[in-house]
Amino acid sequence: FCRVDPYGFERPEDFDYASYEAFFSRYLVVLTRRAVKWSKLLKGNNSIQKSLKVKRYIRKGIPNEHRAVIWMIVSGAQANMEQNPGYYQRLLEGEKNDKLLEAIKTDMNRTFPDNVKFRKTADPCLQHALYNVLVAYGHHNKAVGYCQGMNFIAGYLILITKNEEESFWLLDALIGRILPDYYSPAMLGLKTDQEVLGELVKMKVPAVAELMERHGVMWTLVVSRWFICLFIDILPVETVLRIWDCLFYEGSKIIFRVALTLIKQNQAFILEATNFPDICDKFKQITKGTFVTECHSFMQKIFTDPGSLSMATINKLRETCREKLLSQG
Repeated sequence: FCRVDPYGFERPEDFDYASYEAFFSRYLVVLTRRAVKWSKLLKGNNSIQKSLKVKRYIRKGIPNEHRAVIWMIVSGAQANMEQNPGYYQRLLEGEKNDKLLEAIKTDMNRTFPDNVKFRKTADPCLQHALYNVLVAYGHHNKAVGYCQGMNFIAGYLILITKNEEESFWLLDALIGRILPDYYSPAMLGLKTDQEVLGELVKMKVPAVAELMERHGVMWTLVVSRWFICLFIDILPVETVLRIWDCLFYEGSKIIFRVALTLIKQNQAFILEATNFPDICDKFKQITKGTFVTECHSFMQKIFTDPGSLSMATINKLRETCREKLLSQG
C-alpha cells in the first residue's frame, strides 16, 4: 500500500485501504470513460463554450489531465492571464511590503505539513512556488493582502496546475469573483455566508437548526473552515477537487450544496447530540467515512439532496444576513 497519495499527501495511520481500493477501482472506470468524452469535447484545441453539456460534464468530474485547463477557461482566469501578459512577473519583481512577506513566511511551514511536496527537503520544493503566488497576490489585491486559509487554497492550485502564474490567476478568480469577500480583513462575506447557511438549514433541515439554537451553537464554530478552506483538509482530496470543478464553473452556491448535503445526510446522527461539545464533535465526524470518500456518488447527491437552490435565493439571503451583521457591528 502506498503511504502517500498521488497528490503528495501522507495517508493517516487509520486509513482504510480496503474500502478505498474498492471505491477507487470502480471510480477509475468512470474516470477513464470521462477522459475519452472530455478529449472529444476539447478536440485538442483546449477551448470550450459554456453550455448545458459542459455543465453536465463538469458535474460528472474533470479528469486530472484536463483539470488545470478547464479550471482556467471556465473561471475566466485564462482570459485574464492572456489580457495581462507579464503582469505576474512584474508583481514579483516590484516593490514589496515587508509586513506582508513576514505574514506569508510565517505560514509556509504550516501549509500541508503532511504533504511531501511541500517539505523543505522536496525537489522541487513547492514552498517556493507557494510563496511567490501569495506574495504576488498580496500585492495585486492590496485590499485583501494575505489572510490565513489562502495558503491552503494556493497550495492546492499549485498541486493541480503545477504552474505559478496559472495558480495566481485562479486564486484571483476565486477571491476576486467567485467567493464574495471571504478574505478581506473584516471577512464580512464569510460571516454572511455562514449565516446564509444557517437560514438554509432552517428551511431544509429544520430539526438540526433547532438543535443548534437550543444549545447555543453558532454556525461559525462548526462550518467556518468549510468556507475558508473550501473543504481542504476537511474532505478527501478527490472529493475536494470534484467540488472545485463545480465551484469554478457554477460559483459559490456549490459550497452551500455541499454543506447542506453533509448536514442532511447525517441529520439523524447529528440529532443524537445532547450538548454543545457533542454537536461540535458530530460536525467533525460527518466529514469522514465512505459517504464523502465515494466522490462520484457524493457529487450526484449534492445536486439532488438539498433540492432547488437558486442564486437568486442565495443573493436575497445574503442581503438580509449582511444587513443584520452590519447592524450588530
